[in-house]
Amino acid sequence: MKRILVVDDEPALRELFSEVLVRAGYDVSTAEDGVEALARLRGESFDLLLLDIWMPRMNGLEVLGHLHEQAAPPRVIVTTGDTTPETVLKAIREQAYRYISKPCEPSQLVEVVRGALEAPAAPPPIEVISARPHWVELLVPCELHAAERIQEFMTHLKSDLPHEVRDRVGQAFRELLLNAIEWGGQLDPNRKVRIAYLRGQRMLMYRISDPGPGFRFENLEHAAVGHAPSKVLEHVAVREEKGIRPGGFGILMAQAMVDEIIYSEAHNEVVLIKYLDTPGGTPTGANT
Repeated sequence: MKRILVVDDEPALRELFSEVLVRAGYDVSTAEDGVEALARLRGESFDLLLLDIWMPRMNGLEVLGHLHEQAAPPRVIVTTGDTTPETVLKAIREQAYRYISKPCEPSQLVEVVRGALEAPAAPPPIEVISARPHWVELLVPCELHAAERIQEFMTHLKSDLPHEVRDRVGQAFRELLLNAIEWGGQLDPNRKVRIAYLRGQRMLMYRISDPGPGFRFENLEHAAVGHAPSKVLEHVAVREEKGIRPGGFGILMAQAMVDEIIYSEAHNEVVLIKYLDTPGGTPTGANT
């Protein structure tokens, strides 16, 4: 049975999280702040920490820093009501595995916990190149679990935007990142995709650079891009039978969700742009 330590200074939330996870089949202990959590970790072994950020005596970010001193630290899911870019970026830099905003649905909590515990042991780290709120740059290993984690973190960087804009940009980013990891990185976790996120008053932009040699749509076997519309579903079905994502299908989806997608000549770098009418993030209207 997997062991989880829930660390939160709010008694009601500690009890709720503990009850939900016990019902899901986990062995759960609790701590009311970072000091108590580190004391428990010195004497016991846990597979996962569910860690609040802002607590008295020692906050969650300080706990993450101390975990680097351990030979085999538990995986950490950060749980907090603070979704400011500074907090999210500090959690990424300190190698938090996932990030959940409070309050959250019990089903979401169990799903994220299960995914974190079932993920491969000792995944390659996500490297932080720049952690300014308006300029984030990361090196991400070419594996699917890393893509899920990064999408989650990046969503919180856009928390001030309208839900529709955030969701559409998030889906477009996810599809292009998965294409980079699968096609460019060949799902090799030792290879890295470089991601840059830039936020201005009237636009947000992602740049994704993969380690591959590039591609041409017409050369993608059973791709959804570069074929007549009547053939798209046929190619999707073939790739589903092979157990792989439809080449180019995610690109078609991404193109419908943002304003511009620009590729380098080799097609191993792509820029995704969404224009905003106001600093608050009102969408411009129709996509191009």
